[in-house]
Amino acid sequence: MITRPLEISSLMKAFPVPGGRQVVVRNFTARIQPGEVVALVGHSGCGKSTVLSIVAGLQTATEGGVVLDGKEINGPGLERALVFQSPCLLPWLSAVGNVLLGAGQVHTSSSRRELRALALKYLDMVGIADYADQKPPELSQGVQQRVAIARAFSLEPRFLLLDEPFGALDSITRSELQDLLLDLLGRSPKTVILVTHDVDEALYLSDRILLMTDGPEARVGRDLPMPFGRPRSRAEVFAHPQYLSLRAGIRSFLEDHSKQFQSDPSAHN
Repeated sequence: MITRPLEISSLMKAFPVPGGRQVVVRNFTARIQPGEVVALVGHSGCGKSTVLSIVAGLQTATEGGVVLDGKEINGPGLERALVFQSPCLLPWLSAVGNVLLGAGQVHTSSSRRELRALALKYLDMVGIADYADQKPPELSQGVQQRVAIARAFSLEPRFLLLDEPFGALDSITRSELQDLLLDLLGRSPKTVILVTHDVDEALYLSDRILLMTDGPEARVGRDLPMPFGRPRSRAEVFAHPQYLSLRAGIRSFLEDHSKQFQSDPSAHN
C-alpha cells in the first residue's frame, strides 16, 4: 500500500555541451501524494521527460533528488513502471510473451503456466485478450500500446510513469486509451506522473497539473489542482463550469513563457 508521498526536491539536471554545460531543469520541486495523478505540462524540450526519467531511475540528478519511502532513488525499481510514446515491445515475442516479461519479474516462483494465465488476465484488462498470440508487427499502434500498458500493470507497480503514452495515436484511439487508463486506475489505483503537452489530455486525466516554464533551466511555474472528482467521464469534465477557464489559463501560461523565452537572448546561451 502507498502511504507516503513521492518527494522531488530541488532537482537540477545539466548535460555537458562544448565549452561547458547546459542546465535543462533547475530547482524542480514537487510533492506527489499517494494515488494522485499528476501531469507535467510544457512545451517540447522543457525537460518534462528528463524529470520523469530521473524519477524512473534511468538518469541521475546533477543536484537534488527523488525520495521514495524515505530513501533517495538511485536506480530503476519494480515499484515504478514506465510507458513510453513508443510501445517498446519485443517484435519476436507475442503480445502475451511481452506481458510475461513483466509478470515474470514480480512472480518469480510461479510456473510458466501460471505466468501465462496472469499475462492473459492483464491483456483481458486492456481489452485485447483475443490478440494474445499475435506479434507486434501484426498489431495496430493502438493495440501495441495496450500491450505496453498491460505489461506495465503486470509489474503490479505502485507508481506509473507515462511519457507521452498516447502522443503517436490518432485522436479516436487516443481518446479510447485515455478512457481505458481511467478505468484501470479506478480498478487498480496507482500514483501516476503523466508527461504530456496536450492540455485537454492533462485536464481530463489528472488530479493536478504542474506547468513547466520553458527551458533551459525549466522549473515548476504553476501548480494547478483540478476540481474534477473521480470516477469521472469525459462529458462531465468538459461540461464542468471551470473547464474552459482552466484551459484558457494553461494556454495563456504556456504562450507567455514561450514569448519570454523567444525575447530573452540570454535564454539561448
